[in-house]
Amino acid sequence: MIASRNLGFVAAAATLLAAAPLSSIFERWTWLIQAAIAVAVVAGAAALARLLRAPLWAQALSMLAGLSLALTWLFPAGGELVGILPTPTTLAHFGELLQGSVQDMRSYGVKVPDTTPLLFITVLGVGGVAVLVDVLAVGLRRPALAGLPMLAIYSVPVAVYVDSVPALPFVVGACGYLWLLVTDNVERVRRFGRRFTGEGRDVDVWEASPLAAAGRRLAVVGVALAVALPLAVPGMTGGLLNQFTSAGDGAGNGRFGQGGGPGRIDLFAALSGQLNQSEVAEMVKVTTTEASPFYLRFGVADELRPDGFRVRPPTGTRVDRELPGITDRRGAGQQRYRATVEVSRNLDMPLVPVYTDPVEVEGLNANWLYDRNLGVVFSNRDNSRGKRYTVEYVRSTFTPAALRRAPSLPAEHPIAVQQTRRPSVQQVDVLVSRLLEGKRNDYDKVRAIYDYFSRENGFSYSLSTKGGTSGQEIVDFLDNKVGFCQQYAAAMAWLVRAAGIPARVAFGFTNGASTGNGSYVMTNRNLHAWTEVYFDGMGWVPFDPTPAYAVQGAARSAWAPDSDAPDPEPSGTAAPGATPEEPGATAGPQQPDAVDRDVDETFDPATGAPIQRAPTWPWWTAGAVLALAALLCVPALRRMALRRRRHLPVAPAVPTGSAEAAGPPATGMVVLGADRDRARADAHAAWDELLDTLVDYRVRVDRTETPRATAERLVRESLTEDGTSATAVRLLGRAEERARYARNPLTGEPLRPALASVRDALAARADRRTRLLAVALPPSVLLRWRSAVTERSTRLVTTTGRLRLRMARWSPRRLLARRA
Repeated sequence: MIASRNLGFVAAAATLLAAAPLSSIFERWTWLIQAAIAVAVVAGAAALARLLRAPLWAQALSMLAGLSLALTWLFPAGGELVGILPTPTTLAHFGELLQGSVQDMRSYGVKVPDTTPLLFITVLGVGGVAVLVDVLAVGLRRPALAGLPMLAIYSVPVAVYVDSVPALPFVVGACGYLWLLVTDNVERVRRFGRRFTGEGRDVDVWEASPLAAAGRRLAVVGVALAVALPLAVPGMTGGLLNQFTSAGDGAGNGRFGQGGGPGRIDLFAALSGQLNQSEVAEMVKVTTTEASPFYLRFGVADELRPDGFRVRPPTGTRVDRELPGITDRRGAGQQRYRATVEVSRNLDMPLVPVYTDPVEVEGLNANWLYDRNLGVVFSNRDNSRGKRYTVEYVRSTFTPAALRRAPSLPAEHPIAVQQTRRPSVQQVDVLVSRLLEGKRNDYDKVRAIYDYFSRENGFSYSLSTKGGTSGQEIVDFLDNKVGFCQQYAAAMAWLVRAAGIPARVAFGFTNGASTGNGSYVMTNRNLHAWTEVYFDGMGWVPFDPTPAYAVQGAARSAWAPDSDAPDPEPSGTAAPGATPEEPGATAGPQQPDAVDRDVDETFDPATGAPIQRAPTWPWWTAGAVLALAALLCVPALRRMALRRRRHLPVAPAVPTGSAEAAGPPATGMVVLGADRDRARADAHAAWDELLDTLVDYRVRVDRTETPRATAERLVRESLTEDGTSATAVRLLGRAEERARYARNPLTGEPLRPALASVRDALAARADRRTRLLAVALPPSVLLRWRSAVTERSTRLVTTTGRLRLRMARWSPRRLLARRA
């Protein structure tokens, strides 16, 4: 009974650990606290039923009853008995929560807020899984099957996330499942008494059995492989290889602008990565009935933090149904148009580009939702790659006079409260106060800030920006006055918020290359960011503070003209017939140099056409091939160096003066000790070179043979009996034998020519493949390296074992066992 009770509590804890992947869905941890309460009640009810020796069906009913009590207490309807006993009103309330959870799942993107319907469905699901795990692991003693309901929890974030779920929650859940399996097996083994090893010896109380240790190692390796393999294999997830092999999108997971869902998009990083690409990639084709369309829009960042603007999770309604109508804007011209959008496979994100104020969308399924406040079309389950759809939208145009008449938004208005929040930065506040001097309406204030980002004030465009020293990016940009579109848009939105006017940053595409008949092709060079400012009665009005000369397909309007264009008065430097809105009017005596210096070097500032550059992949390929060739040459170079080191000068011929001579040398000379050592070293080097040569040419080497026996065997098996090579190998064997066993080594013999003769004979006998490997990948070198690695690994294992034994002396379990 005690064993079942322990296993039941482990089953409850394993269920909570298996629910760890749900942390990647919710913004907060409220779900975990409520789920822990429900699981604890279920485990308590199961333990109480087992204490009363109830059958399995009664245990299951008691756990379901405990789950219902926990749900009633956590999500009351107001008409419960004693606060925890459910009533028909409670059941009706639960039904409403289930319906509301379905609507919330369609409306919210990850990460989701703590709404009551979503918390209810989560606690209900985790509690139900706890009941199943307890029945399978404790009641039926089938803990392996308990992994199926635990896996069902993990399938929830897998279904919600477009690409992949973070790895850490999976590891936590896997550890819970392994804990359950280990606990069950320990309880089974305890029934048999004292543990023993496979060798038949007993195991101390403090010491883990070899089988248990092996099981733990296999479990750790299995979990590590389960996490690492999907990250490393392309196509299984948006994992590590996708991050390193994607085309520099800067998105963080290999997909443009995508970090797991609409609530985790880093559009700033994605835009920066695409603009810094050297190659031009087609992304969108648009055919519209509008003669001069504005920017195609797909994202908004409206949450301002100290480190910049961030994207909030969108919420909305299905686009396959009727969209909310567009309200009339006082003093604004409105015209209805229709556009067909084709997204290429290069654009992969949970957002689709549409024109501002869509009223009808055709061609997208129920997975796509429209957020009216943000004006974006998004999905929690699909991506934009390869989509083709039609959008009917309303284009609004404004005049400076109408915008000046727009009243300031009341401070208590929800948009004013939310869209004017900003961190307090003294330098920004001082600059805004100076720019707003004498400005009486919101439009003049916005225009003063908008006109500040001009070449006259020192601002220029560049994809490579300087680092700052203030510790705040907004201050660094305002000091350096060099940046690209996302920095211009974010800086203007920050300054407009500092003026007390709602502002945000929008992302999309500028007008691409026109192909005629209202069709445009947009590439990664048309990706852009701009500022949107809210005017009461007018809605969100776009302002693009980025210099127009640096943006392909840039559009300017009457209420937000090009701040770098010259005054409309005639000027001798203006091109003939040019108007203030034409590019020719911006060219002055000093300006072409500034344009050439500030504009992105990957496209022509005059025509806006991308500059075709030679691809860099052939150089990378050639470099990889050369690196691989150099790596393959390392064994051959090592063999050559070893052979050159062994080819020492032959010792001079001198009388040996040994006992083998008939008498004392005629000259009276003897072999000195240094010459004797040199001759012996030369003989050993020649013999080692001979053995390596035999290994290279696949000739058997027997280390137990004497040198003379080895030489005779080579003569019989590999060399000709009467040839020069036979005499040479016998000479090498005799020299090695004298160097090993005789008092005086053999001197004056040509060992180097003998080696060359034997090598030539072995090469002539070997086939072409063996000769090629002997030169390019000498087996003797590879064998020596393999032996060195084996020796070092053996030494490491021995050292580790000794260290482990020393540490085991101070194991708490061992000390307690000794005390007992």
